[in-house]
Amino acid sequence: MVTEKFTKEDLLNALENDCDTLEKVSDDLTGTSRWSTHHRLVFKAKESGKFYEANYSRGATESQDESPFEYEPDLVECAEVRPVERVITVYERVP
Repeated sequence: MVTEKFTKEDLLNALENDCDTLEKVSDDLTGTSRWSTHHRLVFKAKESGKFYEANYSRGATESQDESPFEYEPDLVECAEVRPVERVITVYERVP
């Protein structure tokens, strides 16, 4: 597995679409626990053109004080990923 480290600040800015070095590709909900929602951020490093993923969690309610990457070190290790196109079949109601 190929990894690269990115600053917590850049990852937070990428989540808000306000980062000079990273471009958010997707931010998907991957699961929930009693107090948190778990997410997978996929982003592109603008300089290299490579894609990476980072997992983070947020507080599930306004009473839970948990922000993205809160418990991560200043440099967050992210795994390199690649885009893969897939064809899926969906079913729609007949009018």
